Amino acid sequence: MTKTYQVVGIGNAVVDVIARAEDTFLDLMGIQKGIMQLVERERGETLYAAMKERVQTPGGSVANTLAGLGNLGLRTAFIGRVHDDALGRFYAQAMEKDGTDFVNPPVPGGELPTSRSMIFVSPDGERSMNTYLGISAELGPEDVPEDVAAQAEVVFLEGYLFDKDKGKDAFIRTARTCRAAGGKAGIAISDPFCVERHRDDFLNLIENEMDYVIGNEAEIMSLYQNNDLEADLAAVAAICPLVVCTRSGDGVSIIRDGARFDIPVDKVVPVDATGAGDQFAAGFLYGLATGCAMETAGRMGCVAAAEVISHIGPRPEANLQSLFKSAGLL
Repeated sequence: MTKTYQVVGIGNAVVDVIARAEDTFLDLMGIQKGIMQLVERERGETLYAAMKERVQTPGGSVANTLAGLGNLGLRTAFIGRVHDDALGRFYAQAMEKDGTDFVNPPVPGGELPTSRSMIFVSPDGERSMNTYLGISAELGPEDVPEDVAAQAEVVFLEGYLFDKDKGKDAFIRTARTCRAAGGKAGIAISDPFCVERHRDDFLNLIENEMDYVIGNEAEIMSLYQNNDLEADLAAVAAICPLVVCTRSGDGVSIIRDGARFDIPVDKVVPVDATGAGDQFAAGFLYGLATGCAMETAGRMGCVAAAEVISHIGPRPEANLQSLFKSAGLL
């Protein structure tokens, strides 16, 4: 019995607004370099107005991953909230154009505006994100269509949504509906600060509701705080059957049911690091959804990440399947 969707993502529907900026500009505006900061509506409007030569793209971590999976030809859907305003309509149309079903229609009326993230790219490729969460953070269990979650082979959840109780409830509803119908559910940790705020809930979710977890070194280490990556990886692997840890230039470590795979990567200087983790997840989930060996899935993730950091913007521009073929992965 084929399901409607191979991968369904649930996350923040955020319009990314990207501009280049010198470090002096960041200092002047009081922007902390290299991290994601949440901003209030007024600060968001100030920063938006200060941006020169803005490029707008539909963003949000899980949505970027889905765009990569769409590029690879998988059947995908996205659960998320946008307002029925210009940015929200732009977002919904752009997702559909990228081949992903946008299952929640834009919300009309006196709601919060569509979420946006002002991303300043420094000359060294480092990005500093200032996110105004708006309507997407109001996602709740009533926004999760039962039939969409049940019709997913794999669901992928975004840790950022965990900041609100109704976001947690939406997660759990999606994961349980998917798993009850025989699918797999997993999470991208998203951000060490997110874990700091909700450590016990996160660990509880990973242990009881998740089949896989993906995170970078800092995110994985924030879960148990052993201050030792190996100890932290072992601790997470003890509660979750599949753990994937990306270690930027040091490659990727995957532990599945006790078996470990270490995948080396070629170090490259990024043009723009935006979306590296999101596209790694796309390549990896493609491998997972199509039944590849873990080592192959990990290498697919690395190829997709290398493509996205070679240009500005968080979504792939080249045909990823062709890249997988030339790397001998398909």
